[in-house]
This record gives sequence, C-alpha cells and structure tokens, in this order.
Amino acid sequence: MYSSELIKGTLKTIILSLLTDEEKMYGYEITQKVKNLTGGKIQLTEGALYPTLHALEAQGILTTEVVNVGNRLRKYYTITPSGKAVAQEKVTEFSEFMATMRILLDLQPRAGEA
Repeated sequence: MYSSELIKGTLKTIILSLLTDEEKMYGYEITQKVKNLTGGKIQLTEGALYPTLHALEAQGILTTEVVNVGNRLRKYYTITPSGKAVAQEKVTEFSEFMATMRILLDLQPRAGEA
C-alpha cells in the first residue's frame, strides 16, 4: 500500500479519471474500483474520498444524483463537461510530473544524456 501522503496528492486525479471513463459512480464503488485496479496498492478511505467528492461537487466539476436502491439511498457522482476538461488537465499534469520525477530520481536519462 502507498502512503496516505502520496494518495492525497493524487486523489482528485484518480477520481476524475475514473468518472471520465464511467457514466456515474457512488463512493463505495469508487473505492472498490481503485482497490481492484491497483491490486490493493491504493485503498481509498472514506475520510479522504468524501471530502474530495464534496469539494469537486462544490466547484461544479461533479454533479450528484440520489437514487433509491432497495431500501438504501445511494448518491451517484457524475463528471460535468467542464469537469472532463479539468480531468484531462490533471492527467496531463500528473503524467508530466511522473516524467520529471523519473529524471530527478535518476530512473531515466535526462535529455541529451545517454
């Protein structure tokens, strides 16, 4: 499992990327999808997930819909059209960050070196 510090810095990117690929998801579904996709290396806690979802909703990046499923109310999150643009920006930024970290950690040669 990765540290909560690393997860915290990438949580918005993770959520927005998932919701770009899926029509709508509820919180527990997001946690399970991340856990399954990462082989358990990333396990999102409710304490980290829900404040981030609420903040993204307040910013107009996500919308919500409450659906009655059985005897339970389930809150589904959907990414807005403007949120999809934010998601692409976040993914691009993170990809560039990873490339920079590979150089800083000497995992990849710098341009002009071989």
